[in-house]
Amino acid sequence: MRDVTTAHPVQDLDVQPTPLALLLLGREADPRSERGVECPGDLPAPSDPDLVERARAAKEKLGDKVFVLGHHYQRDEVIQFADVTGDSFKLARDAAARPEAEYIVFCGVHFMAESADILTTDDQQVVLPDLAAGCSMADMATAEQVAECWDVLTEAGIADQVVPVSYMNSSADIKAFTGRHGGTICTSSNAERALEWAFEQREPGAAKVLFLPDQHLGRNTAVRDMGMSLDDCVVYNPHKPNGGLTAEELRNAKMILWRGHCSVHGRFSLDSVDDVRARIPGVNVLVHPECRHEVVAAADYVGSTEYIIKALEAAPAGSKWAIGTELNLVRRLANRFAPEGKEIVFLDKTVCFCSTMNRIDLPHLVWALESLADGKPVNRIQVDPETEKYAKLALERMLALP
Repeated sequence: MRDVTTAHPVQDLDVQPTPLALLLLGREADPRSERGVECPGDLPAPSDPDLVERARAAKEKLGDKVFVLGHHYQRDEVIQFADVTGDSFKLARDAAARPEAEYIVFCGVHFMAESADILTTDDQQVVLPDLAAGCSMADMATAEQVAECWDVLTEAGIADQVVPVSYMNSSADIKAFTGRHGGTICTSSNAERALEWAFEQREPGAAKVLFLPDQHLGRNTAVRDMGMSLDDCVVYNPHKPNGGLTAEELRNAKMILWRGHCSVHGRFSLDSVDDVRARIPGVNVLVHPECRHEVVAAADYVGSTEYIIKALEAAPAGSKWAIGTELNLVRRLANRFAPEGKEIVFLDKTVCFCSTMNRIDLPHLVWALESLADGKPVNRIQVDPETEKYAKLALERMLALP
């Protein structure tokens, strides 16, 4: 990993790096990977004690030219250098609100950096410190698979009744598909409003939604928040002919859910909820809506990462909480609120991080910042103009939601 922690670009080497080497160094992406969960216990400390000072020095040298975004699920060693923290869409908006910044360094995963590139100006450069920091959920829906799904809906005679709604946690290609077909993007905070909007776009009683790519957020929003039944939902499996569904099943459904999920949130189970209630009397169970439906149904509170943070901020001293979301955030909140006497634990006994988020470590951040300080941008994320046009249209529809 020596080259990762220096400012010397790969091109300076005498040998041509192999694709595997570039992937390991974080300078190539692997869209076929699904390495969403890692359970290593505590994360190792940075190997180089000088890395913190090097990151600080490079950031100071860049000054206002650089704006560093840190997702809530990032490691503490990285988040300390973020100018702002938040969920994926909040950070993309924050980037768009800083047109004076020449460089946007996005400490998150690939789809987030794509969204930042779509929403920022052409003069700004978005950098992802490790190109292999993907998202297993986003990888579960490819442009080819979704195009085939639309063909299936067309053959079933219902495509004109369907409005696509895509979760923010999707690739630029999927966002562009959504924009081309009259749909909108949603976050875990506004999914209910986005679905209400989608159903308003078609004849009452005939409208259907194709929800991409997280089946759990779609199901939980439709059933828990909007009063639909589980029978109103079907799951389209892109790995089966016709999605594993009959034309009749598609015609009878209100929600056509893509068979995707978050590898971290999908780990939480009803047993996790039962176990923590038995271990900690009086505990409040608070989970993200990407969790399975039975987990959400058994929880006391459900909401996005921003909702989780605000709920704990407002919680009374001495209260007890079990949180069902990524561990880096849970630990950060536990440490933050410990002085107030709030007991905050991870919902599952197994310690699990989002391994793709954790690819953005301090060595990669130092390499990206020092390269920028030397005038040699690395790992720039660029969405092609055609994809950007329609993806931005879908994002703008979301922004226009009341």
